Amino acid sequence: MTLPYERVNAVNNTRELLYLLTDPKKTPKVPKQIREVASGLLKHYPTSLDMKMVTEGDGNVFGIKEF
Repeated sequence: MTLPYERVNAVNNTRELLYLLTDPKKTPKVPKQIREVASGLLKHYPTSLDMKMVTEGDGNVFGIKEF
């Protein structure tokens, strides 16, 4: 069973991975196409502030009531 804090950590860690993939100095052998996809995903990825709002109880932070 996944606990709520584990889900939040997974989202935050995924955001950091996407940032790493966009930085050629930190990940020099990543193809340009992968960098572009990571960059595109980050445009709409939840920020740390979004995730803080989720953990503080605002379940509607993404603008939808249910998935």
